Formats: sequence, structure tokens, C-alpha cells
Amino acid sequence: MGNLLLEVGRLNKAFETKKGLVHALHDINLDIKEGEFITVIGPSGCGKSTLLKIVAGLDTDHNGNVRLGGEEVTGPGIDKGFIFQEPRLFPWLTVEKNIAADLSLKDPQVRAKVDNLIELVKLQGFEKSYPRELSGGMAQRVSIARALLRNPKILLLDEPFGALDAFTRAHMQEVLLDIWQANRTTMVFVTHDIDEAVFLANRVVILKPRPGAIRNIVPVDLPFPRKKSSTSFQEIRYKILNEFEKLDELELVESAGI
Repeated sequence: MGNLLLEVGRLNKAFETKKGLVHALHDINLDIKEGEFITVIGPSGCGKSTLLKIVAGLDTDHNGNVRLGGEEVTGPGIDKGFIFQEPRLFPWLTVEKNIAADLSLKDPQVRAKVDNLIELVKLQGFEKSYPRELSGGMAQRVSIARALLRNPKILLLDEPFGALDAFTRAHMQEVLLDIWQANRTTMVFVTHDIDEAVFLANRVVILKPRPGAIRNIVPVDLPFPRKKSSTSFQEIRYKILNEFEKLDELELVESAGI
């Protein structure tokens, strides 16, 4: 892995609600190196998406430090790509124009880059297609290509495969790994799926809820390509599953007032 890229230090985030102050994130400390693939997993409401939006600069109302490439994150920018659960494509634009976004395909450099990205995400032959003509997985590949067009330092993915069927989801995991191995773009990927978290990551960050805090960070020292049925894969999977069981036990204790 490369040099230190993302530094999150003593990050705290609270929301004001009708029921009072809700602490979404508490004392988050996380360093990520260039070229790493990090997955973030945890129960609903533990602040996974909130953490991602803060790193992206989409939410700046927080305490603590978030630095990308040594510079404080003060807002969104082209150095941070963001992929939502839904593709969010422009329905009136073709695949190639969605990827180019506000840049002109008449520019030879833009044209060449869009063509390379279409090849990278395996959408050759669909350049002139419209979003309505694409499957969910294909549409999400367009979103990923669009996010990579401006060479972001980091790509942030908020459950991008959550709405896909199991077969398409497994295929998209493979596609994303191919993209990561070809580009070595640093990626932070939020998921609810333990198998997905282990299959993709160099490290799995486990968050606990109320308030959202890092419970553990599990390294995944497995070579690529990975087999979900392998003993070594299952050992890491069970280690993460055990962390969730501990969270459930802790929740029972807290709810009982013990």
C-alpha cells in the first residue's frame, strides 16, 4: 500500500431531533493508505452512511478532523468520488454522455478517457444506450465510471449493490475488484453484508451503534481472487459474525440496565 491518504481523528457527529440530541458518531479514529480497499459494516443506525458523507465533504457540521492528502475536508470536490445506492443517472443522456457529465466528448482527451472507462467497467457496445435500457448492475457501472472520470483520490460507495439481486450483486463485486486492481483507486465501501465486506476488503471496519463508534478493525490477509467457500474466508467471516453477536449481547445488557 502507499502513503497515508485519509486521516479521520476524534470525529464526533450529533443530530438535533424532536426527542433531543442524538449522537451519531463518537470518537472515530481511522487512517487509510493510498490504494487500500476498506469496507465499513455495522447494524442499521450505527452511522455508516453519515461517516461516508462526512469524508465526502457532504456533511461538514461535525467535530474532529478529516484530512484527505493532508488537507482538511471542507466540502465536496473532484478529489472525492461518491456512489449512492441508486445509480442516479441522467435519463435523457446516453451511457457515454452520462460518464462524461459536463465535459464534452468532442474533446479528444475526454473521448479517450470515456472510452477507456467504458472498457474498464465492461460496457462496450452500450455507449449509445439510455439508462432505461440498462439493468441495475449496468447502470451502477455507469455511475462508477462517471465517478472515476476525474481521477478522484478516493471513491466512496454507500451500499451500491444493496438493491441488486444476489447473482448481479456477486457479479458486481467481481467487476468492482477488477476496477480496483486495474486503477488502485482508494475505496471505502459501506455494506450490511458480511460476505461482501470480507470478499472485497483489505480491512473491515466494524461499527457499533448508539453512538456509532469503531468496535473493531479486522484485517483480511487473503490473496485475490477469493473464494467465499474457503476455510480461511469463513474464519474471517466468523470472526466478524462473533463481533456482531457481542454487540447483540451488549445491547441486551444495556437495555436491561445491568
